[in-house]
Amino acid sequence: MIKVTLKDGSVKEYNKGITIKEVAESISAGLARAALAGEVDGVVRDLNYKLENDCTLNLLTFENEGGRDAYRHTTSHIMAQAVKRLYPEAKLAIGPAIENGFYYDFDIDKPFSPEDLEKIEAEMSKIIKEDHPLERFTLPRDEAIKFMEEKGEPYKVELIRDLPEGEEISFYRQGDFVDLCAGPHIPSTGKVKAFKLLSVAGAYWRGNEKNKMLQRIYGTSFPKKSELDEYLFRLEEAKKRDHRKLGRELDLFDILEEGPGFPFFMPKGMILRNVLEDFWRKEHRKRKYQEIKTPVILNEDLWHRSGHWDHYKENMYFTKIDEANYAIKPMNCPGGMLVYKRRLHSYRDLPQRLAELGLVHRHELSGALHGLMRVRCFTQDDAHIFMTPEQIKDEVLGVIDLIDDFYKVFGFKYHVELSTRPENSMGTDEQWDMATNALKEALDAKGMEYKINEGDGAFYGPKIDFHLEDSIGRTWQCGTIQLDFQMPERFDLVYIGPDGEKHRPVMIHRVVFGSIERFIAILTEHYAGAFPTWLAPVQVKILPLVDKHHDYALELQKLFEDKGLRVEVDLRNEKIGYKIREAQLEKVPYMLVIGDKETENRAVAVRSRKEGDLGPMPMEQFIDRILYEIENKII
Repeated sequence: MIKVTLKDGSVKEYNKGITIKEVAESISAGLARAALAGEVDGVVRDLNYKLENDCTLNLLTFENEGGRDAYRHTTSHIMAQAVKRLYPEAKLAIGPAIENGFYYDFDIDKPFSPEDLEKIEAEMSKIIKEDHPLERFTLPRDEAIKFMEEKGEPYKVELIRDLPEGEEISFYRQGDFVDLCAGPHIPSTGKVKAFKLLSVAGAYWRGNEKNKMLQRIYGTSFPKKSELDEYLFRLEEAKKRDHRKLGRELDLFDILEEGPGFPFFMPKGMILRNVLEDFWRKEHRKRKYQEIKTPVILNEDLWHRSGHWDHYKENMYFTKIDEANYAIKPMNCPGGMLVYKRRLHSYRDLPQRLAELGLVHRHELSGALHGLMRVRCFTQDDAHIFMTPEQIKDEVLGVIDLIDDFYKVFGFKYHVELSTRPENSMGTDEQWDMATNALKEALDAKGMEYKINEGDGAFYGPKIDFHLEDSIGRTWQCGTIQLDFQMPERFDLVYIGPDGEKHRPVMIHRVVFGSIERFIAILTEHYAGAFPTWLAPVQVKILPLVDKHHDYALELQKLFEDKGLRVEVDLRNEKIGYKIREAQLEKVPYMLVIGDKETENRAVAVRSRKEGDLGPMPMEQFIDRILYEIENKII
């Protein structure tokens, strides 16, 4: 007999060799139907995997990441089988599950067309109806290579040759189709209920631009058609909200051919940006941050000292000045180190919170660029907090509160992830354990739920990441808190302690927006360009009916501007319906129609973007209304 510890902590005894599926059946028929895979001692396995020893077992459904991945990975195999049936000359590359779906890469002479995708979908439906079981088998390395060579699959042969000696080489068979794969998979093709192929893109084999360009088909799948329909609706909604499209339409920002990856901000975009930065400065002043500015270009030696040369050089730009080598900063932190190091500090000076809206440049491949979401230059809203070890918990808690306060203002929900030491890192195990435990303690003290991402920390320390959820359910990683014992060591930073001796400070790197540019892109899509009144580049549009109402309209403009409002007057000789439609397309929060009655009564006829026609209103009442809305940052 073996003991199996389930997720709820209960322990059950079974005969050795029982499968995961049989364990699920022993618990409930409903769970057995919903189960897609099982996590055995932290490793996701097929349902027909046999349990031979005492273990922990978590049964995975589509609600779990491991279950979703197995479901969608199986769908990618179904797609590959369909492609091979329709286009036998296609060569198979790789086909993993990814966030929200899957893809498979094929080497085929003719690019896939939309009509091809329809044919592939039809063939996939047949394969699903045929309900082939997915059967795992293994082969020794030589036999595995021969097996794939005979099938004419050179990419699979290359993958097998690159596997480490002694690595188990597994395959999955489904009907007439066999693929090299580590798994896991769901039991049969018939368990896939709803799927859709979404797009085709070019992708270099193994992501290397020196290799051949392959055809990548993206798709997604769900256990219910209603879930698929909801996802496809969100995709369509995301297209409408695309910040690149809205940025041009609303004349906020653009990326021009002369500067790929280097964004241009137009006057209205600068208003939005400045409002965000003013808000950021005000909130940081409240919390005793001091703002600094550090240079964009600094000597190469600095980047050796900071560790970026060894860990980040491929993402940096370089230049020469007076025959000496310089780097354009990809991060603000080394400059912050130099600011701290200029003076000797006492423990009474700490914590010292240095904030910077710093412009950084990072080399990104052209294929990775995406509007303001992925650019080559951006402004990080950095802060570096220097503190004693005893102050770590309170400072981390203070940053968590700051980030929480910020995101509430914009109406974002969020979840938190804690990322631990990566392979490419610096520092001792003791330092990393101390830093990681300090972040855990702060999260636990706040009672926050969090997911642990093993090995996903920064090269100098663990981090807490904040993932925002926007209005259509997408998540974006923005805020981060990174605890760092390494850079104070490398820069020999010190403070004088109560004992009169020199001590090493600990440092927090943190951002709230992440990057101003990316945050603006997220806000643009979150609000679909209809920014809350306090953020809107134009808050009020005054629309006089005819020429004789122009004087009153201009008088109102001056009055509103004196109150700090952002106002435009449309004096064009156009019909009022046309002017209203244009203002609505520009997503202006308030439109004021001015006619005879309004001019005589010193009133305004108010149209709200959100509520429609509000009717006539005394001018003072409207001013009170909009100022209240702005002051309280009402969404």
